[in-house]
Amino acid sequence: MKIPEIRTTSKSRISTVTIGALKADGGTRGSTITIGGQSAMPHLSFDGESPHPPVIAGYISDIVPDWPDFLKEAIGSEINSPLEWAQKAVEEFGVNLISIKLRGGLAETKDKSPEECAGLIEDLLKTVDVPLIIWGSGNEEKDRLILQECSQAARGENCLMGSATESNYLTMAAICKADKHKLISEAPVDINIGKQVNILLDDNGFSLDDIVMFQTTAALGYGFDYVYTIMERARSAGLQGDKLMARPQLCDVGEEVWRTKEATVGEDILEGWGEARKRGPMWEAVCAEGYLQAGADILIMAHPEAIRTIREIIQ
Repeated sequence: MKIPEIRTTSKSRISTVTIGALKADGGTRGSTITIGGQSAMPHLSFDGESPHPPVIAGYISDIVPDWPDFLKEAIGSEINSPLEWAQKAVEEFGVNLISIKLRGGLAETKDKSPEECAGLIEDLLKTVDVPLIIWGSGNEEKDRLILQECSQAARGENCLMGSATESNYLTMAAICKADKHKLISEAPVDINIGKQVNILLDDNGFSLDDIVMFQTTAALGYGFDYVYTIMERARSAGLQGDKLMARPQLCDVGEEVWRTKEATVGEDILEGWGEARKRGPMWEAVCAEGYLQAGADILIMAHPEAIRTIREIIQ
């Protein structure tokens, strides 16, 4: 008996988003990144096309993160300088773009001024020629000022700015429209809020085609399955014609994985779990690979070994 060929046909495609601007487009980037465009669920090539493969963004912070020593050692002394760290991530780790977090803007860290943060972005644009993802400090009130200054410093470079939420979408939409950047729409692991943020942005004149969705990433073992399900549902809805959900998706794997004990503590605490310097990058890689299955288009990653593993998987 012949086995019937069963395929799922999508009604729509995921939108494409290009990050970065070449000299011909008014920017200074040596390359751009285009994500999205799928007409099928992840890895189901028999159902449709996936014209743009997922990409890896190198995690960079303007202050040294509170990470285990073995991760800092894997990155090298460059972790003490965000510019050197970014350069190494591009040249040695092989990332496609840089994701910079301006944690030094928090009062409890360095309390850097918006002007200082913008100065770093200017220097970063001169140091590497790949596209940038720019995040604030994490304090919404101060980030209104920080991100406005940084957006202006990177005007014309077509960066991806993070992030728009239910409470700050008006400010973020205005900033990105003024300086011609793309925008991350963020939701706290809630598909309905994710859709609502996109509605609010759309109602206020921000193009849906300039949005990358972000359901606050969960690390493996810390709600991973819940986020996976939401991302999968969002992708499925987008392919079935929901224009609000037909957006590329981002996962901040490095931020979350390196806050978990399973990735960071030694065998003296987790007896029988193996050496942390081997377990940690494996934890990050497995988490990232899982999100590839869910439909992630951008993975923000930190450990060079985990980055190499995921690069090979994507290829």
